[in-house]
Amino acid sequence: MTNAELVAQAERVLIPTYRRFPVAFVRGRGATLWDADGKAYTDFLSGIAVCVLGHCHPRVVAAITKQAETLLHVSNFYHTLPQTEVATFLAEHSFGGQAFFCNSGAEANEAALKLARKYGRDHHGPERFEVIAMVNSFHGRTLGTVAATGQTKVQHGFEPLLPGFRHVPYGDLAAVEQAMNEHTCAVLVEPIQGEGGVVVPPEGYLEGLRHLCDQRDVLLIFDEIQTGIGHTGYLFGYQHSGVVPDIMTLAKGLAGGLPIGVMLAKPHVAASLGPGTHGSTFGGNPVACSAALAVLQTITEEDLLAHVRQVGAYFMAGLRRLQAKYPFIVDVRGRGLMLAAELDRPCAHVVSKCLERGYLINCTVDRVLRFLPPLIITEQEVDGLLATLDAVLAEE
Repeated sequence: MTNAELVAQAERVLIPTYRRFPVAFVRGRGATLWDADGKAYTDFLSGIAVCVLGHCHPRVVAAITKQAETLLHVSNFYHTLPQTEVATFLAEHSFGGQAFFCNSGAEANEAALKLARKYGRDHHGPERFEVIAMVNSFHGRTLGTVAATGQTKVQHGFEPLLPGFRHVPYGDLAAVEQAMNEHTCAVLVEPIQGEGGVVVPPEGYLEGLRHLCDQRDVLLIFDEIQTGIGHTGYLFGYQHSGVVPDIMTLAKGLAGGLPIGVMLAKPHVAASLGPGTHGSTFGGNPVACSAALAVLQTITEEDLLAHVRQVGAYFMAGLRRLQAKYPFIVDVRGRGLMLAAELDRPCAHVVSKCLERGYLINCTVDRVLRFLPPLIITEQEVDGLLATLDAVLAEE
């Protein structure tokens, strides 16, 4: 089938919850995708930070294949080796937390919200249930995570929202302190806001949140759905600051393309979730966990984090050269290979023009070009995108 035929069929049978581009991808390898018409594209979005090792990485494919031939699924009434191995790896490479596995970032955040409420009730009584979250945050599309998200466009049409959330400006410690009261059980924050425009917090912000939470026995939750698994140049975004959360959520890049989510919590916090308090039929699936272990081992054994920092600095320098050339680029920001260029105007058309030229990028919050290439991206591939952006922006 051609692109046009696939698109036409899809539009007949799929609910139109996405604004899809008229392209149907059929094959991927490394940082390259091919559409149904045979055209190649360089992927600087990686499925929104999912395919962190690129498409169909040999180690991930081998792990999936071996596990699919061994054991596809058993209930979480029983133990499995892949789930235990991934939980062990995450504990040993983070803050020693205990893991709850699920299937997505939204589910991981739901688990974190439930745990925060349960911990608050267990230690302070039923009045401890409110969560402070940030304006322009994004935490998922379930009813609970929509309420936690600080973007009205995501919430519109689904009112009344789940109560128990207060939103304050990102990066404003005084606002968090003012919002805290006897009902506050947790502060939920992204170490870098992703969907909100790749917003890096001011120096000392995460440290200040940790201090405020410690003063009041309020849990600090880091949503690392997008910052986790290497994109910022460290395995987890919190490692830039050294501030350790009580709860951390991961998903997206963890299994290199398969659905997975995980909530990690410090053991004394995790203790509030006993048997029967939460669950997931498919959470910690052996195949997804085998893929996750392959991803984590590849990142660490091949020292990809150093590569991310090196190529990320190269990419950032190139974006800043474009900023110097085009005054309508008002900011360039990010860390590692989680980067953005903010324009003084809407930029969706820039994304479309790059797509026509064979490059996948993203526009978020209307005016921000977002770049989330796989961790294996090369400087040569970065040069190709920068040249394409230069040609597209010259038409502005």
